[in-house]
Amino acid sequence: MSAKERKIPAPAVYPETQAFWDAAVHGKLLVKRCAACGEHHHYPRSICPFCASERTEWREASGSGTIYSYSVMRRAEVPYVIAYVTLDEGVTMMTNIVDCDPDAVRIGQRVKVTFVPSDGGPPVPMFAPA
Repeated sequence: MSAKERKIPAPAVYPETQAFWDAAVHGKLLVKRCAACGEHHHYPRSICPFCASERTEWREASGSGTIYSYSVMRRAEVPYVIAYVTLDEGVTMMTNIVDCDPDAVRIGQRVKVTFVPSDGGPPVPMFAPA
């Protein structure tokens, strides 16, 4: 299944996530990291959820991860796979798995980020089998 088969709505871009979407345009996946405690976190926010420090910064992620859980959405006009992917940096993202047979997706499978064009907005990070 390819994300090109379905229309991807443009994500909402807010000032606190602007850097994330700007990096996506250049094919880079960013996550937040706390300079005080060293923990990565996602979704992007300015205060660390681990230690409440305001010393958070954007870091480029490897873009590699493992499928933690997934579901195949078959009732959609074009079936797709929605999943939680745990990045090598330790954060877990809700995303889609693309460019594969939905029946071949497995928990624990290695995946790599790919950026899928959205309908009038920045590209959206999704994952494909590594």
